[in-house]
Amino acid sequence: MTDRSQIARQFLEALPHAHALGMKLLELENGLARIEMPYDAKFIGDPDTGVLHGGAVSSLIDTCCGAAALCHPSNRGSTATLDLRIEYMRAATPGQTVVARAECYHVTRNVAFVRATATDDDQDNPVASASGTFAVEART
Repeated sequence: MTDRSQIARQFLEALPHAHALGMKLLELENGLARIEMPYDAKFIGDPDTGVLHGGAVSSLIDTCCGAAALCHPSNRGSTATLDLRIEYMRAATPGQTVVARAECYHVTRNVAFVRATATDDDQDNPVASASGTFAVEART
């Protein structure tokens, strides 16, 4: 594991909202992150259908994207969300774990560019996709 991945792992473990949402880190290395969020009735957005609230899915995606930016080898410091566009394609299936996968594919002096998807058991039919930019500390 790289030093950047260890820093990202420690950061994620310290996030109160990640704990509250039950997020679990599955993969974290060289600008790639995968985080799962098990289904929990506390996060239902529609009691009639049991569908998770979009805010829980948003938090999962944002956290995963930030982790990907944080563990990218070109990022020498901390990170913060600048812009995140999430496109919801369907509701997550009630009862299923949602997994976000994010890739930091480019880092400039001040900005990391990240794309992500969130899926449930139906891997071929994403729940959401996202693209975003994250602030990084300037390289010296």
